[in-house]
Amino acid sequence: MKKVNLSRIALVAVVSLSIYFALLVLLVHLEKQNPDAGITNFHDAFWWSLVTITSVGYGDYVPTTEGGRLVGYVFLFGSLTTFAILIGQISSIMNNIRENRRLGQYGTSFKNHAVIIGWNSFGKTVTDQLIGANKQVAVVTKVKSDIDFIKENYGSGKVFALYTDYNTIDHLQKVNIEESSMVFINLEDDTEKLVYILNLKKAYDNLKYIVSLDNADLKQTFIAAGVTYALSKNEIASKLLASYIFEPDVAVFNEEIIAVAENDELYDIKEYQVLKTNPYIGMEYEKAFYDLKRACNAVLVGMVKCEDKNRILLKNPGGKVTIEEKDYLLLLVNGHEEKKLTRLFHTKEGFAG
Repeated sequence: MKKVNLSRIALVAVVSLSIYFALLVLLVHLEKQNPDAGITNFHDAFWWSLVTITSVGYGDYVPTTEGGRLVGYVFLFGSLTTFAILIGQISSIMNNIRENRRLGQYGTSFKNHAVIIGWNSFGKTVTDQLIGANKQVAVVTKVKSDIDFIKENYGSGKVFALYTDYNTIDHLQKVNIEESSMVFINLEDDTEKLVYILNLKKAYDNLKYIVSLDNADLKQTFIAAGVTYALSKNEIASKLLASYIFEPDVAVFNEEIIAVAENDELYDIKEYQVLKTNPYIGMEYEKAFYDLKRACNAVLVGMVKCEDKNRILLKNPGGKVTIEEKDYLLLLVNGHEEKKLTRLFHTKEGFAG
């Protein structure tokens, strides 16, 4: 990122203007020596210089003395230099603006989006899943070549990329981090992630953070540090692998539903917030279970009760549990029936933050 050196520009401007006005004074002094001269005052000299520098050349005023013509040569060659400098500066400014825009320096207006700090193959996989779920993503990377890859592979309406040093916390305002629904820390190792989160929470304490860990033993350490969700890659992979060994059909189904459905035939577990317009407000969970199965061929597998800032997950609860506004319903559904649910619930899937 190039920065404009304002002090240098100011110095060049002052020196240039000083030389310019000194030449005008000299021209008037030289021309006054000729009684037939047309340039006899500063106003005439100023008008002639503007006409000469801009290459308009009206010819209403011309130097008549030898000294005045020498000054005229200076202005003629100076006009060429001036135009060259102006064109060069304008081109440089335009290139600088384009480069800063490419690198994300002018920020984004994304809201309720996911922020991914750190880019690699795993971050790409997560981004693909988020886009598949119609979620906007803001990526922060310290590698310039990542910006080109992201822009070539994703639309600007879905993914915003910012090139900056991770430790420059203030720059994270450019990804509108305070309006994000979740921040995924995707750095190289667990120690780096922990240190970064501790520093980040000093500036943004109220955000929700998620990390993927190489060492599952550090999960509670990260939770204690203020991380909302800490997942172990190896732990998830080992559970799925064991399931393939002793219950392969369950494993196939599990792998399908934990990812975004790539076509309308595949199933996925989706989460919907209960708005005031939801027809199931006030209905008992058990009745809603049968009604949703009949109306949308969707299986209600659980719900989340939000009390203050706590989220209580109820897995297929029994008894008289009533659905209330701001609850979340978890449903197993395929792409075909998802469209019915969206119309029925008057909202799209996803966590509202």
